Amino acid sequence: MRLTLTSLIAAMIASPAFAADGPFFSLRNSDFVVLISFLLFIGVLVYLKVPGLLMGMLDKRAEGIKTELDEARALREEAQTLLASYERKQKDVQEQADRIVAAAKEEANAAAEQARKDLAKSLERRMAAAEDQIGSAQSAAVKEVRDQAVTIAVAAAREVIAKQMTADDGNKLIDDAIEQVDAKLH
Repeated sequence: MRLTLTSLIAAMIASPAFAADGPFFSLRNSDFVVLISFLLFIGVLVYLKVPGLLMGMLDKRAEGIKTELDEARALREEAQTLLASYERKQKDVQEQADRIVAAAKEEANAAAEQARKDLAKSLERRMAAAEDQIGSAQSAAVKEVRDQAVTIAVAAAREVIAKQMTADDGNKLIDDAIEQVDAKLH
């Protein structure tokens, strides 16, 4: 009804309607005939409840749009939740990767330190073994020199004694040695 009154007022205010020749409320006036036709058309539309149907369709369309907006909003919120979840997971994975890298560095440093210690111990053992070998070689050399000195001294003493000793002195020494052995055995 409101639409009809609005249309009627618009038609009466329209300036082209007043531009026609002759009386306005005559069937010979084309503007008046158009106005009546328009009003009848509006009346038929109102009688057939077309404005209600249009309003219903518009309301239905508005509800559909509202439903789609609500669904879009829900999807957006779900997408934001998923994004936040993935960002948290990415952050957790990055932190875990950082921890793994740090642990690997610590293990590498520990392994390097252990290798240094093992190398130092190995060098110490080799140095000790080398010093032992040097000491053994030195002892062997000293013993060999002593043995040579004793051999040379015995040979020199034998020569000196052989030159200075007579047969009677030799027999006397042999008799003394036999007496010493006999005394020790009994």
